[in-house]
Amino acid sequence: MLALLAFAQVIISIDYNIVYVALPEIGTALGFTPQTLQWVISGYAVAFGGFLLLGGRACDLFGPRRMFVLGLSLYAVSSLVGGLALNPELLIAARAVQGLGGAFLFPATLTLVSTSFAEGRERNRAFAVWGTAGGSGMILGSLLGGVLTQSLGWESVFYVNVPLAVAAALLAFPLLARDPARASGRRFDLAGALTSTVASTLIVFAIVEGPESGWTSPFIVVTALVGVVLIPVFVMIEKHSGDPLMPLRLLRNRNLSTGMLITFLFMATFGTLLYFLTVYFQSVHRYNALETGLAFLIPMVAIAAGAQGAGRFATRYGIRAVMIASLVVGAAGTVVLGLSMGTDASYAALVPGLVIVGLGQGAGYTLMFGAAAVGIASHEQGVASGMASTSQQVGGAVGLALLVAIANSGTEGVTGHALRTAVTDGLRTAVFIAAAGIAATALIARNLGRGTAGTIVEAPTKTTRQRNPADFTALSDRHRVGRRDGPGA
Repeated sequence: MLALLAFAQVIISIDYNIVYVALPEIGTALGFTPQTLQWVISGYAVAFGGFLLLGGRACDLFGPRRMFVLGLSLYAVSSLVGGLALNPELLIAARAVQGLGGAFLFPATLTLVSTSFAEGRERNRAFAVWGTAGGSGMILGSLLGGVLTQSLGWESVFYVNVPLAVAAALLAFPLLARDPARASGRRFDLAGALTSTVASTLIVFAIVEGPESGWTSPFIVVTALVGVVLIPVFVMIEKHSGDPLMPLRLLRNRNLSTGMLITFLFMATFGTLLYFLTVYFQSVHRYNALETGLAFLIPMVAIAAGAQGAGRFATRYGIRAVMIASLVVGAAGTVVLGLSMGTDASYAALVPGLVIVGLGQGAGYTLMFGAAAVGIASHEQGVASGMASTSQQVGGAVGLALLVAIANSGTEGVTGHALRTAVTDGLRTAVFIAAAGIAATALIARNLGRGTAGTIVEAPTKTTRQRNPADFTALSDRHRVGRRDGPGA
């Protein structure tokens, strides 16, 4: 089961990055303009970020296995359509459906990891495997994108998802537990779903499109304002709903609220480095698609090592301590990486920074979702996963928009060797700012609950025990199972 969940996370992570190195070929083949080409990436990001909260709640109401299969099915169909696309409009629509598939699949995968393994050593190990798959998949996507684009053409970066998604969906039936019957009296919060989805989509859209259309463009300003105005409307709906899409009391869980902020900042900083490295390899050093993919092999190994180490260290020292340490290591590595970037710098000069960054990034990615899930009842793990992953997507969009604007600020009107120098200087500045953001995230991580026996402990209140006694009985049962049958027993 864990292998299947990790495999699904690989699919999500690969799909997030596999298109990057194929963008020049896609633009030429389908006639994209420089202004519309970004929507091959942005269409996916907007749909993914806009529907995550809905996808998370759907896991709680209809079952994570159903949403797991639904998300993979959407991936398979949209990837096939994307490979067959003959015009920009159809490809962008296919990418948006891929993002919708991710919005159902990602919370389902997180929910299944969180509810299938007992808190402590067992869950830490599960998140280590899951985090290794996610972190390595992002780098593997760049490698596969280069290899497939160079050898088989841009269409192959979409076709490769089809057999992977179909295989994972079919394996879900024998490997994942059947979803329980839907609880009587529970209903779908349609008003909350509509307002949250529209608000998230409009805000992410404005963030993604703002750098291209201009932040003062009337269209961007109106889009952002409507999205922001819908947030308090959503909050009012949730306060008066008998079965809200996102129970606002969950925000009082210190680990979830802190974990959401960590995931936001993590993707706004760490999450942008892959993009800047891709630009650096291709624009400064003139690497082709295959060479760019191969350049990410070393950080992929480092990310895998960091993710695996994080699970073991978290069991011994607690998630909070290891989360802070991973961010400190990541900040130091990002500084080293920035200092190593130069117009004529060799790849070997980048290796120390790439390794240190990879170790910190792999460990942090593994732990931040696990930290957010601690203390959440099993029947609300889906929406908690949706909340954390929405923070992840919005953070990535915000960070990339701001740092790209900073990186590109000195390149206008510059050509030739001077352009390569200006690009390098801009990228280095963006990387240093990301390092400062990672260091700030380490300070915020201190707000996580202190852990014992590898688990962040936050004792349930008397009110919570009275409200959900079955949840704590089930949690206690899972701990007993973990002690009897867990790894190393």
